[in-house]
Amino acid sequence: MNIVENLEYNTERPQLYIPEYGRHFQKMVDHAVAIADREERNKEAKAIISVMGNLQPHLRDVPDFQHKLWDQLFIMSDFKLDVDSPFPITSKEVLQQRPEPLKYPQNHPKYRFYGNNIKRMIDVAVKWEKGDMRSGLEYAIANHMKKCYLTWNKDTVEDTAIFEHLKDMSDGQIDLARDGENLTESNQFLKSRQAKSNRNGTNKKGGQRSRKKRF
Repeated sequence: MNIVENLEYNTERPQLYIPEYGRHFQKMVDHAVAIADREERNKEAKAIISVMGNLQPHLRDVPDFQHKLWDQLFIMSDFKLDVDSPFPITSKEVLQQRPEPLKYPQNHPKYRFYGNNIKRMIDVAVKWEKGDMRSGLEYAIANHMKKCYLTWNKDTVEDTAIFEHLKDMSDGQIDLARDGENLTESNQFLKSRQAKSNRNGTNKKGGQRSRKKRF
């Protein structure tokens, strides 16, 4: 009965600073902090670092990794451990500093279903000199736009709609409707997508059959 009454529950124990090392490591660190003799405290700290390094033996002799272990030791001691560290002791305030938020590009394209890469390709195309290479690139962009459109919209789409979007996205600098261009037929894109879907389905079924045979 006394054993049951003396059981310790994690919810009643102090919170671990670095849970990955477990509570036994934390107790070792707490014991080192409580040692009065500085020389003995230094020996205990080095012993703890050695055990920490044994968890990842391929890294324990790397200087940067050693520095990390000492930082973790001071963190687990809540920076109360007074020992001679072979590395500069990082202050608690520095470790608790929050990094500056990253600035992500905020792109809100008018035609989101085309994606940002299409807009980048258009921006490149309008900078090229007019000629066969630019015309080829413009046609390739328009065809890819049609393919993207059909990915998100199941029905067919007229070339005039793609040309209108391309003209709008290029600020009027690319006008394939005026040049009388014709894009790949919608049913060709749909057939290609359907064939790819069928191949993937066949591969999965074939893989299942082959696995059954092995057993």
